[in-house]
Amino acid sequence: MALSTAFTEMFGIRHPIALAPMGGSAGGALAAAVSNGGGLGLLGSGNGDRDWLAREIPLVAEGTGEPWGVGFQSWAIDPSVVEYALGYRPTAVMLSFGDPRPFAELVRRSEAVLIIQVTDLAEARQAVQEGADLIVAQGTEAGGHGARRGWSTLAFVPAVVDLAGPVPVLAAGGIADGRGVAAALALGAAGALIGTRFLTTAEALADPDAKKAIVDGDGEETERSSVLDIARGSRWPLEYTGRTLGHPFIDRWRDAEAELAADPDDVRRAYREAIARAEIPAEPVWASQAIGLIHDLPPAAELVGVLAAQAENALARAGRR
Repeated sequence: MALSTAFTEMFGIRHPIALAPMGGSAGGALAAAVSNGGGLGLLGSGNGDRDWLAREIPLVAEGTGEPWGVGFQSWAIDPSVVEYALGYRPTAVMLSFGDPRPFAELVRRSEAVLIIQVTDLAEARQAVQEGADLIVAQGTEAGGHGARRGWSTLAFVPAVVDLAGPVPVLAAGGIADGRGVAAALALGAAGALIGTRFLTTAEALADPDAKKAIVDGDGEETERSSVLDIARGSRWPLEYTGRTLGHPFIDRWRDAEAELAADPDDVRRAYREAIARAEIPAEPVWASQAIGLIHDLPPAAELVGVLAAQAENALARAGRR
């Protein structure tokens, strides 16, 4: 028995599961696999790099006949990138992190579903005002970037569901198995947006060492910080921190982010030198607090079905109790 929700009905898909559009890692093959598995695959365009998009967007557009979409970081893009992606006629466009208003009207004028991810209630109110067709409520347990002082998923999702009214909501943050999907539905969400669990699949564009570190890791080893963004010279706004596995530079500069941001040259030079000496990985290992639930690297389409079956079983067990 499939789990039918407002989200599955909106897209005509089998399972209430969406791929988080992880920047650079959720490529065309992964997005197509998730869609082919019965979920909603979202390409992780991130900052809208045109060369990356030109390579990856045809892979998903040609790799599936099912609904699919593209995700962007609102703070990092310009309207021309959204227009370029819309030229491939994605089923959905997701905007995250920053003001969606410069791009929302472009999406609304197309046939694409407008998805807006939010990290606090002010962003949720703005998403409703901007006419989002679907809202993603991201809890602070999420891997990668999110609110510095965010809500936990358990508390945030029902708050956004109540605020959004008839607009369907997806839960995100710390969901790595079917029990998490079931919990999202119990909180009133219409489905779950899942990142790190799909990062550890065969199709994800992640370094094999990073995938292994996630499989071998534990949630207590993750931390939310801006240190690595500053050290890498990333332009991420400081209100959004990144959750990663532990890192020597975070240990060295913990609680000193304001000092680093004011004078980052020394730490950036030290970071580049440490990479050159192979003392640290070239990229941070973005990972959610749920990594202790991840033990393998399955094909993504297969994983969608496994998550859905686990969710159904979890809900059935809860009903019996």
